Amino acid sequence: MSARARGGPRNPGGETPRTAGLLLHPTSLPGPYGIGDLGPEAHAFVRFLAATGQSLWQVLPLGPTGYGDSPYQLFSAFAGNPLLISLEQLYQDGLLANDDLAGASFPVDHVDFGPVIEWKNALLERAWQRFRQGAAPALREPFEHYHRVNRRWLDDYALFMALKEAHGGAMWNRWDRELAAREPAALSRARRRLRSAIGSHRFRQFLFDRQWSVLRAAAHAAGIRILGDVPIYVAYDSADVWARPELFQLGLDLEPTAVAGVPPDYFSETGQLWGNPLYRWDVMVAKHFTWWVERFRETLARVDLVRLDHFRGLEAYWEVPAGEPTAQRGRWLEAPGEQLLATLRRRLGGLPIVAEDLGVITPEVIALRDRFALPGMKILQFAFTGGGWSTALPHEFPRHCVVYTGTHDNDTARGWFERSGTPEERAFALRYLGTDGRHFAWDLCRLAHASVAETAILPVQDVLDLGTEARMNLPARPSGNWRWRLRPGQLDRAAGERLADWTHVYGRWPRARERMSVAGVGAVAAAAAASEVVKR
Repeated sequence: MSARARGGPRNPGGETPRTAGLLLHPTSLPGPYGIGDLGPEAHAFVRFLAATGQSLWQVLPLGPTGYGDSPYQLFSAFAGNPLLISLEQLYQDGLLANDDLAGASFPVDHVDFGPVIEWKNALLERAWQRFRQGAAPALREPFEHYHRVNRRWLDDYALFMALKEAHGGAMWNRWDRELAAREPAALSRARRRLRSAIGSHRFRQFLFDRQWSVLRAAAHAAGIRILGDVPIYVAYDSADVWARPELFQLGLDLEPTAVAGVPPDYFSETGQLWGNPLYRWDVMVAKHFTWWVERFRETLARVDLVRLDHFRGLEAYWEVPAGEPTAQRGRWLEAPGEQLLATLRRRLGGLPIVAEDLGVITPEVIALRDRFALPGMKILQFAFTGGGWSTALPHEFPRHCVVYTGTHDNDTARGWFERSGTPEERAFALRYLGTDGRHFAWDLCRLAHASVAETAILPVQDVLDLGTEARMNLPARPSGNWRWRLRPGQLDRAAGERLADWTHVYGRWPRARERMSVAGVGAVAAAAAASEVVKR
């Protein structure tokens, strides 16, 4: 997360700045319309970050979610999630009326995806039809420009989504054969028949991009960088696989011949069968990794740094034959990770990447990470579990890393202490922290900030000392994930004071904003309380 991580030189004094941030996906923001979005609460959260001395906002993948509403199973590696579009902004644009927004009645503490998707998609379609009829004329030229600049991926994505709707949401391999196989005559007929639906999906991407660009500019103005997320694999049911089948291990029937996963390990006797189609790395190499370069370039047009999920898959990946019920039967195969990273660094002018190097990591993976000077990740919950996680203890950290209390895949810190950890693990944690455990989550947050790691990132749930009910994701759980939301006013003044105190005491306050803290932590807390997201 330092200048080194961005591909540039370290500070002249030899030290990289200590920084801090929060992990919160936009869907978890509060608001009246069933799901967090890019509207007023997102901008208020940016102000909260700045007021409490944070430098980073980490989000999960921002693409359109597919199976299980997971941000790691996306309909596109390039598109944005239309569910994040702010309806309030569409009202301001003249694309929606007051009556359109009336009657919204959704839970405030979680996302009920089914009803939200149906209701919000209907309003986005209404906005498109009004735009076609002449509403918001000032957006016409920007929309046309957006389409011209992004058509390389946008046209395939919009056609994919229109065809998916026309087939009742079915996966693309169940469409008419000529459409699944992308026969030119069939695609030409589909484009004519589905012209309005294709335009609607292009328009939604334009609206997402427009709102996200405004939010990102506000973050930059406040001194906040955004840390995004790139899943190493893409979903089979995606515009990427449908439009570029030659890049993936598919048979003549367009079905995967091998899929991704990880083998049995300390955490799972049968491994994890993810089911994503594997890349044809030989084709990727022959094409000079063009698809990867385009993917990263599009991602970095939205965020400042990226967490590369399952980094170890760039060194070697676990290949499971398609049709296997578990990930037990598979084999390790080498991946051209060094060639890929070298190409990305050359084409992008640097590698603004955080390596998600969790799990059973080999010396070869560590060597690949270090060869490109990428920071790895340290998870404090793993520090006390044994089983090969001893390097997660803060006194053994390298400086060049990012420390978390937990991630979206972990229980909350409080939930881990109360339910998930074993008695032995909890006892060791108390010894290590020198605490009685009454506020274990806050003790762990303080430990993260106090560590030597260049960057400390806290899930908002841990700043608020929330239990397992606030967990974002339980891997392998078939439903109920990705639903948690902040309640209105939950991120209160006390939370702001606490976070500002940790950030200030442990030297992670940005120097550019140091003037805010000259009067001590009391002034810092007052600045935090001034954020609109904080309710007294």
